Amino acid sequence: MTLTNAPHSYLVAPDPAAAHLTRPVSGTDHTGKSVDLNVVEERPLTIFLNAQEIVTAMTIGDYPAYLALGFLRNQGMLHADEEILRVDYDDELETVVVRTASQTTYEDKLKKKTRTSGCAVGTVFGDMMEGLADVTLPPHPVKTSDLYRLAAIINTTPSLYLEAGAIHGTVLCQGGNPLVYMEDVGRHNAVDKIAGWMLSEGATAADKTLYTTGRLTSEMVIKCALMGIPTLVSRSGFTAWGVEIAQQVGLTLIGRMRGQRFVCLSGEHRLIRDANLRDVPEEPRKSQRKGANG
Repeated sequence: MTLTNAPHSYLVAPDPAAAHLTRPVSGTDHTGKSVDLNVVEERPLTIFLNAQEIVTAMTIGDYPAYLALGFLRNQGMLHADEEILRVDYDDELETVVVRTASQTTYEDKLKKKTRTSGCAVGTVFGDMMEGLADVTLPPHPVKTSDLYRLAAIINTTPSLYLEAGAIHGTVLCQGGNPLVYMEDVGRHNAVDKIAGWMLSEGATAADKTLYTTGRLTSEMVIKCALMGIPTLVSRSGFTAWGVEIAQQVGLTLIGRMRGQRFVCLSGEHRLIRDANLRDVPEEPRKSQRKGANG
């Protein structure tokens, strides 16, 4: 049976038609002909933890509460047992405030910033490796048939990634089913939105896969590991440090997944190669990102 884009319903899916996510611009192409394009918007979003201003992120503006919660959780500023009272978003002021029962200050942590390799300039506060020594990821098996099914569905899902380019997508998956698809100008933001959704919904991580359109950098591997997700998959390439960290923490890391092809950099012993490659079609051109160099 050929692995194709079977009908699938997401819990959260992209809405590329949403008016506030893109705006029209005009230009000329290589022949001098006038062209009109819809391009992705960037908006500042300032995140507060109680009365403490933490960071201003550049984002497309959707799911600000998930972004704030996920960012704070991935920075170690929200602990698993933290009581979150509410999340207040002010569209006019472009701020989101996460309010907790306990008052915690992070002045020392905020003094140490690391610029990451993420698009739209990601920032990590404190020691990037903090907490990794305590991470034990479950040895969750990964079926190659599930990987091919995920790629077939995700790569043909209507999205800003396909329509406009210059954006990254990250998808939380379970087995061969994509569940939550988030997009943003920075892959770190898209991952943080996933983390925020998981925190809000109390979702478990042990049986999940994180699929991304972006590069598998150290930051992506660290965030995935700290979220407790045992498998990270990407259409794109990887960095040496990202591979090294994945091997250290026991994360299954798969990159360059396009059509029938992929490269497993870590966790090969957890792969179950149950897919017949004759049943896996090559990736159609229409599934490739519009503006692939964006």
